[in-house]
Amino acid sequence: MNISADNAIVRLEDVHLSFGQTQVLKGIDLTVNRGEAVSVIGPSGSGKSTILRCINALVQPQSGRITVNGTRVDQLTRESERIALRKRIGIVFQQYNLFPHLTVLDNIVLAPTRILGTDRREAEKLARELLDKVRLTEKANAYPGQLSGGQQQRVAIARALAMKPELVLFDEVTSALDPETVGEVLWVIRDLVRDGMTSILVTQCALPRRSATPSSLPRTVASSTKARPSTFSTAQTIPVCANSSVGFPGAARCAAAKASRIFS
Repeated sequence: MNISADNAIVRLEDVHLSFGQTQVLKGIDLTVNRGEAVSVIGPSGSGKSTILRCINALVQPQSGRITVNGTRVDQLTRESERIALRKRIGIVFQQYNLFPHLTVLDNIVLAPTRILGTDRREAEKLARELLDKVRLTEKANAYPGQLSGGQQQRVAIARALAMKPELVLFDEVTSALDPETVGEVLWVIRDLVRDGMTSILVTQCALPRRSATPSSLPRTVASSTKARPSTFSTAQTIPVCANSSVGFPGAARCAAAKASRIFS
């Protein structure tokens, strides 16, 4: 079901979701405007990834409204409708999920050619442009097993962008990386944000805000136990689940020392 569009590409309104007796999402309200990057911060188990799963219709909340670029996600009833939505939403996972038997180039062109029916030559041209953007131009013919964790994650980002999505979801994309490779991925995300990519980033660590400008750093939303949203100088706080202990972004800690240099 489609509704009239405005500048908000994602809108969650009073979203509630429980698994059995466990309340995971508790009255979530969130708006992401076109060209905006928003980071959702909270401890493990606080429902951050579940928010992303609701946005791309992998799970359906018990109540509330979810709208993605005019589509009422919470009202989709057929799997074909959900698949059509997911073609418009890119997602980058914590684990890279690259096909180990395919080269980097083939990993990127697979979805556009198989799902969108894009001509192979056109798909390869875009794939090489994306590899240049994520700073892996020379790795087009390499296999995932020949790459570092940070390089594989950058390939996963390029693969998501190859579908030309309206929105990109980043689900804990640096949590499986060592501190030396975290910086590689954060640099790429920073550049994409500056280029106007609409995105939602889920993380357990607060991205530093020192000397940062809105064009270089995501707006931050933190998980909280509060019954109602509160506004801080650097973040909007939303309730996520009952066992969350984070009140605002400053309470979260980032293990990657390089992040402060990248986003400052």
